[in-house]
Amino acid sequence: MDSHNIYVYLAIISMAAATNLVRVLPSLLLKKPIKNTFIKSFLYYAPYVTLSVMAFPSILYSTGNFTASLIGFIFVAALCFTKAGMFVSTIGACIVVYLAQLVF
Repeated sequence: MDSHNIYVYLAIISMAAATNLVRVLPSLLLKKPIKNTFIKSFLYYAPYVTLSVMAFPSILYSTGNFTASLIGFIFVAALCFTKAGMFVSTIGACIVVYLAQLVF
């Protein structure tokens, strides 16, 4: 097994651990229901934020062309704000990144 595969497996394991640890620890350590709305919202959104922070660099360097990836990311972010569906966002991003790679 080469070193690249080891890093990929370590990244997957660390993302899974970080996402699940935040959800499992409170249920193991706390026996009473959590009533504080700040803590409840933190525990609800923490796995999504953790996964996003770990995946974001891969988005920008996935095509080998930083400019095309950035244009695709901005396009998808704009589609998300218009509440377009996942299928439309995915296909739209693929088309925009492809066209951006032809230009840049």
